[in-house]
Amino acid sequence: MKTNKSVRGLQYAAAYLGALVSLYPIFLMLTSSLKTNIQILKNPMSLPTSISFAAYSKLVHQIPFFSYFWNSLVVSVVSVVLILLFGVMASFYIARYPFRWNGALFFFFLLGMMIPIKLGIVPLFLLMKKLSMLNSIWSLISVYTAIGLPLAILILTGFFRTLPKELEEAARIDGSSDFGVMWHVLLPLIRPALGTVMIMNFIMAWNDFFFPLIFIQDDAKKTIPVGMLSLFGQYSTDLSMLFAGLTLASVPMMVIFFLASKQFMEGMTAGAVK
Repeated sequence: MKTNKSVRGLQYAAAYLGALVSLYPIFLMLTSSLKTNIQILKNPMSLPTSISFAAYSKLVHQIPFFSYFWNSLVVSVVSVVLILLFGVMASFYIARYPFRWNGALFFFFLLGMMIPIKLGIVPLFLLMKKLSMLNSIWSLISVYTAIGLPLAILILTGFFRTLPKELEEAARIDGSSDFGVMWHVLLPLIRPALGTVMIMNFIMAWNDFFFPLIFIQDDAKKTIPVGMLSLFGQYSTDLSMLFAGLTLASVPMMVIFFLASKQFMEGMTAGAVK
């Protein structure tokens, strides 16, 4: 009994230590954004002696940070919504309707994970130009949707296949349509998978630097990663302003993670079929 308590105590200690190591850089980034440059240079690891929001004021007045923020938010949210919409419909069809070319269709979607999309940047750029989508956030949305769909279909198809057929059959006996079965019965049971897909694709779209740099030229349509490049170049000596920009840029990712991560802990299928 004492051995079990000792092992459990060591496990808790290791977990707390890991959490501390992981969260400390975020804490240091936040506290540094509330310091002045002199405080950061003198005592970079200490707490601020006096809280100052001057860095945030300079950030929003000297560069169009909220414009970058809004563009990134629109691109990321719309991309995630489209990935979930198309991914759910394709995965439901592949997983619940056996047909002759089922495996071939599933493999066709997975090909998107095997071929790096950045290798085709030149034809992709020419395609966006021909479609008059250059310098538009829709070029980013379409690319991110195409990038995220293969993995989303892989994850969601696996979850759909694990759900018992009895739930679907019971819904059909009650007169539910195919859409009703998917929307009202099966979709709530794969919320952990939806949360996984949402987190992965939101972070991918929010942090991407490559495609906004290639497709967007107008400064008013740039996203945060490209906008932060100008911040690091022009204001590289203003450390407090840099930390303020990093803090604001990381807020949506932390929010979306905490909101969606709860889905992993909910046993949505527990006791559904007796």
